[in-house]
Amino acid sequence: MLPLRFLLLFSCSTLVAAPLTVFTNGKILTVDDAFSITDAIAIDSNRVVALGEQAKAMGKKDASAKVVDLGGRTLLPGLMDSHSHPVGAAVMEFDHVVPDIDNIAQLLDYIAGRAKVLPEGSLIGIDQIFITRLKEQRYPTREELDRAAPRHPVQFRTGPDSMLNSEALRLAGIGRDFKVPADSGVVVFGKDGEPTGLMHAFGPKINAKSIRRQPTPAETLQLVKKLFADYNSVGFTTIADRGASQSGIDVYQKLKDSDELSVRLRLSHTFGAGGQWRTTEVALDGIINHPLSKPDPMLQIIGTKIWLDGGMLTGSALMVEPWGLSQIYGITDKDYRGVQRTPSEHLTKMIRKVAAAGMQFTAHSVGDGAVKILLDAYEEVNKETPVRDSRPSITHSNFMTPQSIALAAKLGVVVDMQPIWFYLDGATLLKQFGDERMSRFQPLRTLFDSKVIVGGGSDHMQKIGSMRSINPYNPWLAMWIAVGRQCRNLDRTLHPEGGLSREEAIRLYTINNAKVLMLEKETGSLEVGKRADFIIVDRDVLTCPLDDLKTTQVRETWLDGKRIWASSAQ
Repeated sequence: MLPLRFLLLFSCSTLVAAPLTVFTNGKILTVDDAFSITDAIAIDSNRVVALGEQAKAMGKKDASAKVVDLGGRTLLPGLMDSHSHPVGAAVMEFDHVVPDIDNIAQLLDYIAGRAKVLPEGSLIGIDQIFITRLKEQRYPTREELDRAAPRHPVQFRTGPDSMLNSEALRLAGIGRDFKVPADSGVVVFGKDGEPTGLMHAFGPKINAKSIRRQPTPAETLQLVKKLFADYNSVGFTTIADRGASQSGIDVYQKLKDSDELSVRLRLSHTFGAGGQWRTTEVALDGIINHPLSKPDPMLQIIGTKIWLDGGMLTGSALMVEPWGLSQIYGITDKDYRGVQRTPSEHLTKMIRKVAAAGMQFTAHSVGDGAVKILLDAYEEVNKETPVRDSRPSITHSNFMTPQSIALAAKLGVVVDMQPIWFYLDGATLLKQFGDERMSRFQPLRTLFDSKVIVGGGSDHMQKIGSMRSINPYNPWLAMWIAVGRQCRNLDRTLHPEGGLSREEAIRLYTINNAKVLMLEKETGSLEVGKRADFIIVDRDVLTCPLDDLKTTQVRETWLDGKRIWASSAQ
């Protein structure tokens, strides 16, 4: 039998040896159970074959081995993002570049600019400019939108919530006598009985055309490839699409078929969850029996996703306690607790069916009320069949009660969390909820101490560029946030007792995410037998000043033993 490192290549019918590669004189962070650190690693074909002295000995023994001197640089496992939306993010600016918008004036200028180039009567849609990140910390008013675009319907949509101008309300048929269908969200009315334009977790049908250039299939492929290369540039070798549709999956399949995937992809397939059970059941059968649901190291559907509540950054997350009256979110009902977007009626059935197939069920569950509903459903299914092996998941899980954390630990529920929200939105959320409630916001320390597997994600949804995107997907910034608990526009750390050590922050984006995404047997740490996914960085991320952690630069990114990205600054 040929050694592992010999590969059959059919070009010219020759047998070509893939040389053993040994990286020495470095700081190798293995991220194994003990977080072992060594100085050498040997790669044969696409696997780690030795570490430390054994790796160096292999390099000396094999005359054909390639020995790479790291020059003291740090090498660690390839990073993973547990939550992104790559296809939509990649094509978002195909029609036009969207400027950074930090305040209401910039927002209204942008809308007025769009009104000048779009035909009268066509819809001006603005997506995912979160009010928590605007200087004024509020929604634009209906009247402000009217002045910016008096002859166009305007929908300022941020997550599941939106503000409409008067023309959009008219074209949606929403007036003072409008009744919201049962279990479909909230439309806010003013003291005069007229709709304010604000609606939570309600998607109005606006009878107007949206005029936007769309990329061809070939252009979409190129944009997604560009995004994946940018993911590689900050250290990512694995990405989870937490909202994959069949059209997006087709893009990934084409890239895989042409050997152009530069990240491993784990997919949570969406499906209709609000209709008749038989319709939902048929959709789930299609996902369970999908060819990509079978194990594959590069592209696999690992489970399903639904949306259980609304948004934390937009005012509709389902909370255990009322949100409280709010100028920020336009909340005038003191008893308002948010919105449940998927009824509980079929939730347990969905989980039971997905878990029985050995697949991961996850639900967008932002508020602690939604988290409780989901965990209670997991516990109900667990009474019949243990759910742990299917890696039941909570997506976002921003607010968690101690009781929910304990139940997640008991059931083996994993958490997919976004530290970037802590940094960008913490100051606004503190103003809304107060210091005591914010002690339960992204409780990373308690989750780690309770042995709940929590992984880090970005919820990247728009734009290419790790620091200009909505939301930023730079993992080094996220690790810095997870350790230091800093919030933008806040002159103090926010509940620093909830922060992680640097080793734990690295786990958040390596082995923990591997466990969240069912990949820990293959990657997530650098151990003998695992796939050779790793990165080389420009600094010692364990000992550099904490503020330098967020500006870490990746020098090389390797996937399956192949260098797929290299910085021009070596």
